Amino acid sequence: MDWERALAWVGEYERAWRTPGVDALAELFTADATYLQAPYLEPRTGLPAIERMWEAERTGPDERFRMTSAPVALEGDTAVVRVAVQYGDPPAQEYRDLWIIGFAPDGRCRTFEEWPFWPGKGYRPG
Repeated sequence: MDWERALAWVGEYERAWRTPGVDALAELFTADATYLQAPYLEPRTGLPAIERMWEAERTGPDERFRMTSAPVALEGDTAVVRVAVQYGDPPAQEYRDLWIIGFAPDGRCRTFEEWPFWPGKGYRPG
């Protein structure tokens, strides 16, 4: 994996989020991929489970948001990308996220892990 291909995948992820349906997900994720929405949640395993989560989580493909991303680390087949998302116009909600993306040899994602953070939310226990 290289940064050009990894960041192209991130761009395709955003494009898929903005596209009706879930057909584009088969181009992004392997059939047996795992998708972890936060460190302590149970992963969604397999493309059908990811598709169900995808449709449940987004408002719709016409949802207004702005997404930016920047590379953090790349080692072998794994990339870490910093992502910032602002929802609405003007922004009503935002968060920052780290994505850990494990790629299969064909360039699709086989493991996806998010570490999301929202403003005003604590990062300390209790």
